[in-house]
Amino acid sequence: MPPYRRAGRNGGVSSAQQQQQPSGPGPDAGPDPRIGVVVITWNRRAEALRALERLRELPERPRVVLVDNASTDGTADAVRAEHPWVDLVVAEENLGAVGRNVGVRRLDTPYVAFCDDDTWWDPGSLRHAADVLDAHPRVAVLTARIVVEPRGTEDPIVAELRDSPVRGAPGLPGPALGSFLAGASVVRREAFLAAGGFHPRLWLGGEEELLAADLATAGWELCYVAELTVHHQASTVREHHRRRRDGIRNTLWFTWLRRPLRPMLRRTAELLTSVPRDRVSAAGVLAALRGLPWVLRERRPLPPHVEARFTALARAQRESRARRYVS
Repeated sequence: MPPYRRAGRNGGVSSAQQQQQPSGPGPDAGPDPRIGVVVITWNRRAEALRALERLRELPERPRVVLVDNASTDGTADAVRAEHPWVDLVVAEENLGAVGRNVGVRRLDTPYVAFCDDDTWWDPGSLRHAADVLDAHPRVAVLTARIVVEPRGTEDPIVAELRDSPVRGAPGLPGPALGSFLAGASVVRREAFLAAGGFHPRLWLGGEEELLAADLATAGWELCYVAELTVHHQASTVREHHRRRRDGIRNTLWFTWLRRPLRPMLRRTAELLTSVPRDRVSAAGVLAALRGLPWVLRERRPLPPHVEARFTALARAQRESRARRYVS
């Protein structure tokens, strides 16, 4: 997840916004055909099985697509044996975040929740997300409150989501976001597919920012909704150095692909002076430079109204303690 703040101008949801929140039925109201779930996993068999067990227990009974990114630990066989109800897709290679694109295309529900193999949704949150998206047809993404387990405390990023300086359209269901956290978000399927989903070159690590910018350019809104809750118990099976390297590379690629010239140069300088001076950071910068030919071919600077969102986030990006390239 990239190091950004995202949310509304007033630092929270106004009373008018709260009044617009659809109440809907309770969490035990039965299956909800409006929403499906996409899970991506790679070599985390035990965690993937636990994630599917939790999804099976949700009162919404969502259709679930699990994309196994070419695991070598027997994940696919275990899912077939223990969760035959799941729509299993076995990729021939590790697609990273692009596995979510595959999953979204497999579903026909109007809304799709993303779920990593180390996250899970609160009962009733998916139904509420569908209610909110029904009521707000120009909103493409809802990001949930994140609770860190096993402590049960809010992730530090939540305060930043709640207090985002981004200005959104009037009457949104929550604070407006400049970007989102994929593993804790619900998307409108038609908007996601029209924007092209996650870019295949970014693979994984801050891949959301480019898609968020393209959604906003197309006129869609992104919001934080505090009534939605995702739990996150970070997996111990992580490639920390690779994630940091790819996160630095992807932040630079997004900056070069979409930011106008002056903000692009300023953001590049800020990033290069703030990351740790080590081999991992150097590898991320070098990987970004190697991608310059395709980046320049695909460069499309943001229109002013979307660039204003990222300009508003500049201070938050500099000061955030929740998301930094330090692992």
